[in-house]
Order: sequence, then C-alpha cells, then structure tokens
Amino acid sequence: MGPLKPRFVRSALVAKEEFRNELGTWFERVGKDFPWRRTADPYQILVSEMMLQQTQVATVLGKGYYTRFLKKFPDIASLARADDESLLKAWEGLGYYRRARMLRETAITVLEKHGGLFPGDETSLLALPGIGPYTASALIAFAFGKPSALVDGNVSRVLSRLMDDASLIDSSETIRKHRLWAADLCDPIKPARHHHAMMELGQRVCRPGRPACEKCPVARFCKCSEPADLPKKKPRAAVTSIGENAIWARDPERRILLHLESGKRREGLWKLPLRPVGCCSDLSQIYEATYPITRYRVSLKVFHAELGNAQGVEPGDEWVNEERLDSLPIAAPFRKAIEQLITDF
Repeated sequence: MGPLKPRFVRSALVAKEEFRNELGTWFERVGKDFPWRRTADPYQILVSEMMLQQTQVATVLGKGYYTRFLKKFPDIASLARADDESLLKAWEGLGYYRRARMLRETAITVLEKHGGLFPGDETSLLALPGIGPYTASALIAFAFGKPSALVDGNVSRVLSRLMDDASLIDSSETIRKHRLWAADLCDPIKPARHHHAMMELGQRVCRPGRPACEKCPVARFCKCSEPADLPKKKPRAAVTSIGENAIWARDPERRILLHLESGKRREGLWKLPLRPVGCCSDLSQIYEATYPITRYRVSLKVFHAELGNAQGVEPGDEWVNEERLDSLPIAAPFRKAIEQLITDF
C-alpha cells in the first residue's frame, strides 16, 4: 500500500486563486521545457496540438517529427502550397494522416479568409477545418493569452479526482461539465501557464492508475478519497484481429512493385501491393509483423512473388526504383517491411 493521500481542506472552485497560485508556482519550478511552450505563434502551436492528438510527446519530440515538419513547412503559406506527396512524407510515421491534410486545409482557409492571420476568438477558430473545442481552447490560451476551457485526457482525469466526480469521463455530459470547471478554474492572468500546469499535473503526478498524491502540489484541494478508482470510463471496444497479405516483387531491372493508396485512411501513401489470401497460397512467406490501428490489430504477411514487367500488376501498382524510396511517403508498417526485405532480396 502506498502513502496515504493528503487530507482534503478546501474545494478548488471555492479557493480558486489559491489553487491557481500553488499549481502555477509548482509548474514554474518543475515544468518540462517543450518547444511549443516557448512560442505564442498560433501556427506552431496548432502543429504541435495536431501531432499530439494521437501521438505521445516522447514520440513527437524524440523522433524529431515536430522540428522536421516545421523545417519543411515553416509557416502557413508554405503548408498551404504543399502537394500531397511532400505533406504526407513530412508526416510519415505519425499515422492518422487525415490530421496532416486538415492542417493544410486550415492553412489555406486562414490565408484565404483571414489574410494569413489566425483569428483569436473561439467562434472563428471553430469554423476552421479540423479545429474542435479542445484545439480552439489551446490556441486561445497558448497563442492569444486568453482564458479558455481547455480539457484533454490528462486534465479530465485531474478534474474527475479533484471534484470526486464518478461520472463517465467520456460521456458528452461529463465532457461539457469538465469544460465548465476548466473555464472556471483557469487563471485569467496567466492562462497558458495554468493550462500547461494542469496537463503536466496529469502527466506526471495525477497519472492513470495509482497517482502520486504525496507529491501533488494541490492535494489539499482534492475531494477524492480513492483516486485510483477514478476516472470512470465506458467499456473499451473489443480489439478485432484482421489480416493483410502483401507481395514482394522485383522486375528484371530490380525495381520494386509498390501500390499507391486511394482509400480514405491512407490516401496518397505507398505500400506493398495487397492480394487476396488465395493468390498467395502457393507463394513463400518471407515476412510477418503485427501493428495496431484504431480498434484493430493487423497481422501483415508478405509473400515472395516472381513477376515480370507487367505480369500480375494491378491498377494502382507501379514499379519503383529503390532510389525513390526515401522520397516517397510510405505507411510505417510497410516502410519497416520494405527496409528489411531489401537487404534479403
């Protein structure tokens, strides 16, 4: 059994100024130094928020996605001009490629309807492509220094425990309630510091499972007596296992057969050509890997196919020189497979 949770003294909603000051002072002392916390540029902040929607901070920073994307597209004008191939290549490895296209649509709209300047009010921000309540709140606080109702998963967990709220955290009613609490608690003088502090608190102290209540800078404002029991969530959807069967083929010129995606999920990305399982039954399996996507767990199998220049090539397939691979946007599971198979075949 871990250390006892500090005793509740006073509600944060009653002692708002004390809560804000103690939380903000703690953050100024221990808060992590992320590049998007050093800027008030709405474009750079929007890029970070879009990347972090489905990807962990350690991945976005540790693998250089954020800095690499901004180097390629340093402003909304350069992003608005981006073609699909260069855009998806810059986003490669982050997955959920619709986010990259939405970023470009936002850049185009800001240029065409707002003269290249992001609007600073929630109504106008919400009218931009791909921007919902969370992203609008983040821009209002971090780019424009105004109070907002910013709630992400970390903040919602903090609020559930702070208010001893056992309602389902992912229900629309609870989401609305938490936004109201977040707006009420937000520091009107230092809204960016406050929201960064709330998120940092959820990431480092009020973490999932059993939180480190003994290290919490605002534990005396927390009503919850059993924090490990909160928040409550809807049951997770079952993970469905599916299979993908791909072929590996080279022509007499040693070009590799690839396929250009046309579906919604990976449109514009390249991959190894997929084939029905029956078409692969007489071929030798040379690679296997699994990867998750949304609620699916995909088993990817690759089979060695001996094809001529045209034999077995289907619409969307193309023979590609090995030298082009580095410049093409390729979905991460297929990039990994190709890199291994090149050395073997």
